[in-house]
Amino acid sequence: MNKYFKSSCFLMLCLGGLTFNSKAQDIRVEAKLDQSKIALGDQTILRLMAHLPVNGQVDFPVLADTISSKIQIVEMGKTDTLTDKNNPALKTISRQYTITSFDAGLHAIPAYTFGTKSGNLNTAVLPLEVTEVKVDTTKAIYDIKEPLAVKYSFMDWLRDNAKLVAFSALGILLLAALIWYWIKKRKNKPAKVEPPKAVIPLHVIALDKLNALKSEKLWEQGQVKQYHSELTDIIRDYLEKRYQINAMEQTSEEIFSGLKHMNISEQNTNKLRQMLLLADLVKFAKATPLNSDNEQSMENAISFVTNTKPAAVPFTDKETKNNEPV
Repeated sequence: MNKYFKSSCFLMLCLGGLTFNSKAQDIRVEAKLDQSKIALGDQTILRLMAHLPVNGQVDFPVLADTISSKIQIVEMGKTDTLTDKNNPALKTISRQYTITSFDAGLHAIPAYTFGTKSGNLNTAVLPLEVTEVKVDTTKAIYDIKEPLAVKYSFMDWLRDNAKLVAFSALGILLLAALIWYWIKKRKNKPAKVEPPKAVIPLHVIALDKLNALKSEKLWEQGQVKQYHSELTDIIRDYLEKRYQINAMEQTSEEIFSGLKHMNISEQNTNKLRQMLLLADLVKFAKATPLNSDNEQSMENAISFVTNTKPAAVPFTDKETKNNEPV
């Protein structure tokens, strides 16, 4: 009788604590159980909550893996923050814990302390009753039955996955048909014959560059050195491709030495010499040529390219006959 009296007093004390609300200014903290009575080994949710202004702050208590020697924490849930619908200036922060117990009896969940700027706030003590699972001792004890062996043939799997097999087969057939059509179309497609690109003669390319340089009027704008550098680069490129010499890397004297045995008239050689030597004086000796000398270099360059262009190869009767339309 004394045991039941103590249990009743403890339960009344804990239930009375449910209505307890700690206050510090506008902050309230509380602890709640989803179920205050569970069977042995079952689980329930412990919720720790703080009600405070939107701009307020509170520090939640840190719980370990166990609440007491008889109550264990199975899982800690997430922390939620909700604004009060009736009063947008207030919010509620809650944190939940899944707890269980494997000891029958009436247990106490202790008070938890929340930290605030104005001081600490405590929750009420909560009772948790854990009841034993009743076992019918009048029935006999049987061994655990072994798993039944169930035969599952390929035909059984085919019946269970008939739609999947049908759609897969249809997809494979469709893919094979597309591949066959693409291969057949590619075989029947006539080969694309690109027309031969017109070959521009070397002298035409060089003359176009010389005329473009002439139109820039570089030496008239005081850019004499750049004018002669570009002029000689055009002529060196022409000489390199026309006579197969390394004119771009050679000095003027090396160029003249390489052209000594070429079929170039003395008049054209002199024109080339005037242009290259004057350019060397401008680039390396910082000479300032007369306007007439600048013009003479351009005229000599154009004349040299025009006079040394490759002779056109006439068509033979055989080539003409082959090119005639059938």
